[in-house]
Amino acid sequence: MRVAVRWMIVLVLTASAVPSTPLPAAQRAGVELPASDDGLPGVGPIRRYDWFQKLWAQRRAAWQQRVEQDQQALVFLGDSITQGWGDNFGGSFPGVKLANRGISGDTTRGMLLRLQEDVLALKPTGVVMLMGTNDLEEQAEPETIVENVKLILAAIKKHNPKLPIILCQVFPSSESKKRPAAKIKKLNELYAAAVKGDPQVTLLDTWTLFADENGDAKAAEFPDLLHPNQAGYAKWAAALRPILATHEFLETEDDPFTPEPGFVSLFNGRDLTGWGFRVQKTLEPQVNFDGKTSSDDGRYVAKHGRIIVTTPPEGRRVQQMWTTQEFPKDFVLKLEFRATPNADSGVFIRKPQLQCRDYPLAGPYKTLQKYRPQDWNELVVTVKDGVAHCTCNGEVLEAALMVPATGPIGLEGDRGQMEYRRIRLKETP
Repeated sequence: MRVAVRWMIVLVLTASAVPSTPLPAAQRAGVELPASDDGLPGVGPIRRYDWFQKLWAQRRAAWQQRVEQDQQALVFLGDSITQGWGDNFGGSFPGVKLANRGISGDTTRGMLLRLQEDVLALKPTGVVMLMGTNDLEEQAEPETIVENVKLILAAIKKHNPKLPIILCQVFPSSESKKRPAAKIKKLNELYAAAVKGDPQVTLLDTWTLFADENGDAKAAEFPDLLHPNQAGYAKWAAALRPILATHEFLETEDDPFTPEPGFVSLFNGRDLTGWGFRVQKTLEPQVNFDGKTSSDDGRYVAKHGRIIVTTPPEGRRVQQMWTTQEFPKDFVLKLEFRATPNADSGVFIRKPQLQCRDYPLAGPYKTLQKYRPQDWNELVVTVKDGVAHCTCNGEVLEAALMVPATGPIGLEGDRGQMEYRRIRLKETP
């Protein structure tokens, strides 16, 4: 991208965000880019175009005036994609104290340099990271970029070993923007490897969320194939909300739902009473979680009327939690589920599995018209004479799923985060 084009993007994003007058010398101190890379932490490119140095200093000087005001905010660290969301993030996260620490054009090494003053000094309650696309334009290799991300993560973890960190995969772009799909895919693979096994970091699949069949950005969501429009930001916000709810930034009130007459709740909304692990092959009871708010390994969590199957630190972990009760009579099962992008899970009917996923991305039911991505969807399973009829928001998933004569109800976790609520069952004659 030529410098002239960059200027247009920067002017659009920052005209109302930073002062246009030169900064006083006292205000410039500590916020300007170092003149050279000598002795600086990290590896790879640091941008020093005139427009970027000015923007870097202006935004950081403005933030210095807000350090006390922005204490204990949820901080978004990134580049122009983050900056372009604005200080109130389009009203996407009502009630959450937020701080936007995106600088247009910044690289991962630049973010590493300013991490302490711009992020950690705020004593944040959480950090959302999206970074790396500008490094690619500067011809940095994915193996170089991920080293800076590792250093950023290590510094955040050292600052607060319990601080929630959400690492968003690099969004798709285009080879015409010097951001080819193969490089972005490789970088995201390295990000996943860097955080594998780390329960403090949630990796969010924001690449599959946006990529077209060639792995590039879609013009309908990224008009310039780099920066999201309102529709793109809305999808990013929707992808983040379930994770933020799990960390209690959002949806902190209990669900007031009451089952319809004739239905009995299989989940009390408060803890995992009535649920437990079973031996996978035989379904013999193994351990129950009566009175507990989470499974012994922390994978299944009861919170505000939701059973949360948390994102596995390993990236993928197949696991099931079952009702301690079995259901030999015909019944109608109703529940609602919400999936993060490309999440994979399942609902077990006595024993057979009904795939319960982020269907448009993870399949197998990719043509559903009423599915609501990253929102609540209703499953209704009607079992009669050993056959289950299964729908999602009224659309048929399976017209005749064969099931055994009796068995429990199970909820699976695989990849991504899945949530279930309003789980109730009515036995039928």
